[in-house]
Amino acid sequence: MSDVTALNELVLKHKALKQEIAKVIIGQNDAVHQILLSILSGGHSLLIGVPGLAKTLMVHTIAETLGLDFKRIQFTPDLMPSDILGSEILDETNHFKFIKGPIFSNIILADEINRTPPKTQAALLESMQERTVTVAGHHHILAKPFFVLATQNPIEQEGTYPLPEAQLDRFMFSINLDYPSFNEEVDVVKRTTSDEKPTLNTLLTAEEITNFQHLIRRIPVADNVIEYAVKLVSKTRPNSENSPEIVNNYIDWGAGPRASQYLILGAKANAAVNGKYSPDIEDVQAVAYSILKHRIVKNYKAEAEGITERSIIKSLF
Repeated sequence: MSDVTALNELVLKHKALKQEIAKVIIGQNDAVHQILLSILSGGHSLLIGVPGLAKTLMVHTIAETLGLDFKRIQFTPDLMPSDILGSEILDETNHFKFIKGPIFSNIILADEINRTPPKTQAALLESMQERTVTVAGHHHILAKPFFVLATQNPIEQEGTYPLPEAQLDRFMFSINLDYPSFNEEVDVVKRTTSDEKPTLNTLLTAEEITNFQHLIRRIPVADNVIEYAVKLVSKTRPNSENSPEIVNNYIDWGAGPRASQYLILGAKANAAVNGKYSPDIEDVQAVAYSILKHRIVKNYKAEAEGITERSIIKSLF
């Protein structure tokens, strides 16, 4: 199959996926779109939203329509790395046998990742970066595709362990989940309080998703688009050559080179699902907010004056 034919097929599959997911998930179109972009780009996402916004249901639905294995890990203060990765046990023949943990799946929902200590967070984040697990000196390769969606509750911060900037940087997208509109909430209540359960169809296989991930990486990008993405990221770094006044005044730390890489990958994926053979500057801008907002650190002045990450990023376009 040629790349053009594969791209046209991706557009059709992406549209069908959104329709299938909409059978269960009402609204939240931006969040669903960004999660799908993240999977197609081979990245991971951080989902931020208050309880009860169907974060778990959303991930479970997407996993089902994609034909992927799905595991949920509820993060708690007493969770150990072995509870995620697995451990070696002595079997009846007095030999050590490795029992795989929930990390050995295609889609991992890391629920409330900020509720567990850094040691356990690091075990998950190493798997995200390396796509391998090391237990008792043995390397174990994780399944492909492998996608982590971590959730955080923005309300409660008592007794939590916020992810440090270096670990936040490993997430491609930071996706905000807002409350549904009035009409959407009416539809949610109607649908969830009846006895009808929609039947979901599996539209893709793991192999097809891996092929689409390779296809997106093969999409050509014009030099001016790459230069725009790199310049956009460099503008977030205070007191640098390109930084505007708003960044110098309100930002302590800017985004690193990984942001530039993710901007181009995200722009490629956004262009692909919209049927374009090469991304343009609008595609970079479409994914910029979710890629940059968790990579910039505001100072106390920005907090005091109510300056948001969105307003800062928008001013850089």
